[in-house]
Amino acid sequence: MLENKVAPAAQALRERVEAQVVGQAQAVEMLILGLLTGGHLLLEGAPGLAKTLLARAFAQALSVSFGRVQFTSDLLPSDILGTVVYDLQRMEFAVKRGPIFTNILLGDEINRAPPKTQAALLEAMEEGQVTLEGRTMPLDCPFMVVATQNPVEFEGTYPLPEAQLDRFMLKIPIGYPTLEEEVEVLRRHHLGRMDVAEPLPGVVNAAQLAELRSQVSAVRVEEDILAYIASLVRATRECRDLALGSSPRGAISLLRGAKARAAVRGRDYCLPEDVKGLFVPALAHRIILRPEAEVDERRPESILAELAEKVPVPR
Repeated sequence: MLENKVAPAAQALRERVEAQVVGQAQAVEMLILGLLTGGHLLLEGAPGLAKTLLARAFAQALSVSFGRVQFTSDLLPSDILGTVVYDLQRMEFAVKRGPIFTNILLGDEINRAPPKTQAALLEAMEEGQVTLEGRTMPLDCPFMVVATQNPVEFEGTYPLPEAQLDRFMLKIPIGYPTLEEEVEVLRRHHLGRMDVAEPLPGVVNAAQLAELRSQVSAVRVEEDILAYIASLVRATRECRDLALGSSPRGAISLLRGAKARAAVRGRDYCLPEDVKGLFVPALAHRIILRPEAEVDERRPESILAELAEKVPVPR
């Protein structure tokens, strides 16, 4: 394999984002893995935990276009995709593009939009294109959706359907900061270091990203690692606590994420630890618990963690 350019680029991205966001190191790494594999990310956490700030800081660290949509109950699909209008001067119909025509799209509080509006993202997230009035238009490359949602407040929200959740490569839980991290947040606000400064040039542009993705694709994966991924995913379908296991798309996301994780760590080969480290974030949003498990207050993350310990790890 050629000189590994993924690891230093990932480190530069990590440092740029962490200069604006305190803590959340794991979330930053997951965002980088999604970027390197062309996956979409779902950030889930209570209000005030810097989900939007994290997504915006990540987009600002890249030399690509950025768009933001605040999802609300009255948002229409055309507010995202765009529409076709009649141009009186040219005497013809013209396409008025929506904010989805960008490289990084931040969908803030995505579960506040009704199902019809949420469904407007399905074609774009899966096929990288948009259809308006029968006209199919490709989206810019790269294209990545970073969505946020609040798992605590359910009033006025519309839970994402399984079909849409399955299109997110990883779901990233955003938790409370540690005591030291919260003190640092307060210190930065006290000193005025959280104010918006002049935007810095991105550390990775579209051309560099294409090269990095090529290196990630070239990461070697042995047959026993492929069998390990398949066994982990199959275990979710055979688990008694789950009414619905992961789809093959989940297995593919796990494979792609594991290859990116290996490249970020400076390797051109995949290890079982790369797979195991992404098993929960790649599959937790793709499974459905049985009612009995919900009554026992089981969590998808804990069930997957138990399955990961039961499936034999290849040597």
